[in-house]
Amino acid sequence: MTADRVSIARALLSVSDKTGLIELARALDAQGVALLSTGGTAQALRDADLAVTDVSDHTGFPEIMDGRVKTLHPKIHGGLLGRRDIDSHTAAMAEHGIAPIDLLVVNLYPFEQTVAGGADFATCVENIDIGGPALIRAAAKNHPFVTVLCDPNDYADFAEALSHGQGTTDLALRRRLAAKAYAHTAAYDSAIANWMGAEAGDPFPERALVAGVRRQMLRYGENPHQRAAFYTLPGSRTAGVATAEQAQGKELSYNNLNDTDAAFQLVSEFQAPRFAQPAIAIIKHANPCGVALGEDLLEAWQRALACDPVSAFGGVIAANRPLDGPTAEAIAELFVEVVIAPGATEDARDALAKKSNLRLLLTDGVGDAEGMTLRTVAGGLL
Repeated sequence: MTADRVSIARALLSVSDKTGLIELARALDAQGVALLSTGGTAQALRDADLAVTDVSDHTGFPEIMDGRVKTLHPKIHGGLLGRRDIDSHTAAMAEHGIAPIDLLVVNLYPFEQTVAGGADFATCVENIDIGGPALIRAAAKNHPFVTVLCDPNDYADFAEALSHGQGTTDLALRRRLAAKAYAHTAAYDSAIANWMGAEAGDPFPERALVAGVRRQMLRYGENPHQRAAFYTLPGSRTAGVATAEQAQGKELSYNNLNDTDAAFQLVSEFQAPRFAQPAIAIIKHANPCGVALGEDLLEAWQRALACDPVSAFGGVIAANRPLDGPTAEAIAELFVEVVIAPGATEDARDALAKKSNLRLLLTDGVGDAEGMTLRTVAGGLL
């Protein structure tokens, strides 16, 4: 073992999402890695004819309380947290029969999916993982010696790196995976805290927790010399830019996204029962060029364009109704960057397809004008 590369001799696998599990386990087995596992994961490995030791056999203590307590044991956490370069740690491990665990493969109970599925309060609480985050945090803290995998999307790359390293991992990989692991548990806890706050009726808790997931890197920021990325908020069910399908057109830029969000939030204000008419908003550089209601979407477009037909050139168009053919044909007569709407007929798609660079976003719904809005200020949030 060197300061950079460490060998993997023993791995603990405990996953609710079995995606890629068997392929990873076979790669570990090929490198002679001993496998520890819990409950359903151990059974899945045995079904694949892989040798595995149950955690309860490893610790000498059974899983209890319907599986609530199974990995919270010194032989597990000592194996993850023990530093191999400190004599007192290795002596304690030897004295208490604690074998080092060099790789942790864990993913967490599907809390956010459970909430999104409309489960009752008790079921949501039962899907709050306790042992999983504790394991992940322990392994990530000891990343100079332990590798942690919390995302099935990383399994294949890790297996390849392990093979190239002849059963070892390098410090750069372990550090990168540790950072990802802490972000993962932080996002998980944020989702729980936000849900509990909402259940308690507290819209403005003492700590505002936001955990975005990077959707894409952008070519540049508001200006060409800046870097930027687009993040989405897991669990959000509000129709808008973050949930939209891009049906055609070039890649969206930072300014496109900003203007499109402003436009769609604006037309989302015009909903029943207060407003029952179709609405169109035209936005340029985050400012409205025109907003109008009409008896139909085409009339709303004509009225919105009449507000300022010059500034509308190169703008963003938002509708609060699915686009129809005549409206799309009228929009296509003007150069616009983005069109966003709840949907579009085939005629509308065909009309806009003639402008191949035009971005068409379909949201499958209208945004929630009454929802929570966050804005950044220097060093804070509003």
